Amino acid sequence: MATIEDLDFTSISDMSTDEAIEHLRQIRLSRRTPVKKVSTPKQASKDAAKKLPKMTADQAKKLLEMLDN
Repeated sequence: MATIEDLDFTSISDMSTDEAIEHLRQIRLSRRTPVKKVSTPKQASKDAAKKLPKMTADQAKKLLEMLDN
């Protein structure tokens, strides 16, 4: 069974002072970088919905007949 000593990590106490400071700085900088979220274009979907023509009852009936065939 693997133990924590089997991992290939050097302890901060085993590093030189400069190495330890640089390592801690890299950890701190990586935690400060937020994960970028994908933004969805909400305005575009609203504009697309506005451009859709309204269906009349006759058009809906014809569409259903076409889909049934």
